[in-house]
Amino acid sequence: MNMKKIFAICVAICLFSNMLLAQSTTTKVIAHRGAWKTEGLPQNSLASLNRAIELGCYGSEFDVHLTKDDVLVVNHDHDFYGLEIEESTYEQLLSKSHPNGEKIPTAEAYIKEGLKQKNTKLIYELKTSRKGKDRTLEAARKSIELVKNLGAKELIEYICFDFDAGELIKTLDSEAEVSYLNGDKTPAEAKKAGYSGIDYHFSLFDKNPEWLGEAQKIGLTVNSWTVNKIEDIKKLIEQRIDFITTDEPELALRELKGE
Repeated sequence: MNMKKIFAICVAICLFSNMLLAQSTTTKVIAHRGAWKTEGLPQNSLASLNRAIELGCYGSEFDVHLTKDDVLVVNHDHDFYGLEIEESTYEQLLSKSHPNGEKIPTAEAYIKEGLKQKNTKLIYELKTSRKGKDRTLEAARKSIELVKNLGAKELIEYICFDFDAGELIKTLDSEAEVSYLNGDKTPAEAKKAGYSGIDYHFSLFDKNPEWLGEAQKIGLTVNSWTVNKIEDIKKLIEQRIDFITTDEPELALRELKGE
């Protein structure tokens, strides 16, 4: 084989390798509490979930609490229009409604809605209970059981602030994708505990600029929240972060498309 052919093969290999690298590090967009802001939809509603799906987001993030009578429900705050979720039964919570008329979704109903499609992941945030560690861990157990019973494991990725809850989820389902939110662990510490990713506030990657690369090097995915300003979106895309969680999914998607 002559030198020209060898050179041509080397160039082709380099181009192919660069293409694979670019594909593997393309940033994906997760809609924070669904895609709600542009159209004024209720956060964590089925409407905001379906809008995130329509936009083609990688994922739609949602927050899950456990009611007084052990029903997993979807809402960000610990109260639903003035009713404390953990101190209320599900029936009591049904007395309130979102502005669009929706009642508080159960996690089961939310997941079933998401299962009507296969492209947008459901990013399941297990909320930390105000009633103590045991209640948080009980919510984790019930969450794993629910996802298993619905046959939704391929669609669900978990995130949590409670470090022990994430470890429990991985113990109960070794194949679960679980990312840690609190930002007080190094990538190596999260990896050692069995986490599959870190999902930290974007400011922590400014304070610890080595964490993004370190995490990816040891096989962790890296997400950042809540990234709403275009300059922060651009910066993280340039740094080849895996995911951006944002209240502005339309803006992030446009930036990724170069529009």
